Amino acid sequence: MVKFNRFTLNNGLRVLVHEDDTTPMAVLNILYDVGARDEEPEQTGFAHLFEHLMFGGSVNIPSYDEPLQRVGGENNAFTSNDITNYYITLPAENLETAFWLESDRMLSLAFSEKSLEVQRNVVMEEFKQRYLNQPYGDVWLKLRPLVYKKHPYRWATIGEKLEHIEDAQIDAVKAFFKKHYNPQNAIMVVGGNIKTEDIKQMAEKWFGPIPAGEKYHRDLPQEPEQTDERREVVTGKVPLNSVYVAFQADERASDSYYVTDLLSDILARGNSSRLHRTLIKERQLFSEISAYSSGSIDKAMFVVEGKPIEGVSTEEAEAAIWEQLELLKNNPVPAEELTKVKNKTESTLVFSEMSLLDKAMNLAFFELLGDAELMNHEAERYTKVTAQQVQQQANKLFRRENSSTMIYLAEESPIEELVN
Repeated sequence: MVKFNRFTLNNGLRVLVHEDDTTPMAVLNILYDVGARDEEPEQTGFAHLFEHLMFGGSVNIPSYDEPLQRVGGENNAFTSNDITNYYITLPAENLETAFWLESDRMLSLAFSEKSLEVQRNVVMEEFKQRYLNQPYGDVWLKLRPLVYKKHPYRWATIGEKLEHIEDAQIDAVKAFFKKHYNPQNAIMVVGGNIKTEDIKQMAEKWFGPIPAGEKYHRDLPQEPEQTDERREVVTGKVPLNSVYVAFQADERASDSYYVTDLLSDILARGNSSRLHRTLIKERQLFSEISAYSSGSIDKAMFVVEGKPIEGVSTEEAEAAIWEQLELLKNNPVPAEELTKVKNKTESTLVFSEMSLLDKAMNLAFFELLGDAELMNHEAERYTKVTAQQVQQQANKLFRRENSSTMIYLAEESPIEELVN
């Protein structure tokens, strides 16, 4: 159970405080309700670009890292299709430094052609290194638009095209910041060896004067229910063939999310899971295989992916995956197996409550979903899942007309072609 207090500033900034006197540390986490799904189709990658720009300094603080390092602090951030999250950890006695830094860049981020050029080049290099020049790096650039035809989830967080970052202009960047980076679009969580009254005073002092920003209504195109089987075959410079089978799944806030999450654990969590035990150990068809849910705020993806061993065709590998999915559809999961994955999930949740930073990030995310208190009922919601629900969800998800399959074939090298 994670206890917290909550208050809201007049400008709309939601603040959650988790008091923990067992540590000398503190964390300040700010979640902005903006991700890649909020980008325009012709300007993708902006949310991630902003993650980098936010570390370029503000009008009053040209070097973000230097004052933080002086007080023993560390910081980082991440961007997803749904959110952008920034965090600072530091000794609790120096917490006000974090308030100063975060409030100043929320109020007056420094925009310059030079800063944009620097961060644009950094992001473009990341795009090339991680997505274009790395084996399997472009999987999500290809699989997402196969699964999503309308929703902005059809592009990856890095962006749909390198050119969108390359062509980013300062006016468009400023407009994106003004729309999304303001108090009423943010959730701040402060945790550690602190007192709520002190946090109220610091929040009012540093964030209270910041204008709320203009409220906007998010009106994203919703993804229609899939009714046709989709397939695509691509080739690339990769060491092994790969099979990806993706299914549309329900949104993160739905009750069925917990059933879907357990389904992924039954299939692929640990060496005793079904796919690993059957398709790797017993039948020796794959060198590696996994299954997971994206857990997206809007319509999510459930993905099974694996790399067949040399000599196993992608057709045989794909058929073997479907055999395992059909077993889940046609037979209830034994009680012992379901209990095992529930226990693993519960232990993961318990361990997440041992980390001050994890608690802060989770509180912010569940507050975004509707109420941070939901975090304290996660284990209970997993526990209530029944074998019947698992079977029903398997039948809902694992249908051919709800599937998008991508076969990634390894290009033959010139030497291999000569041998063949």
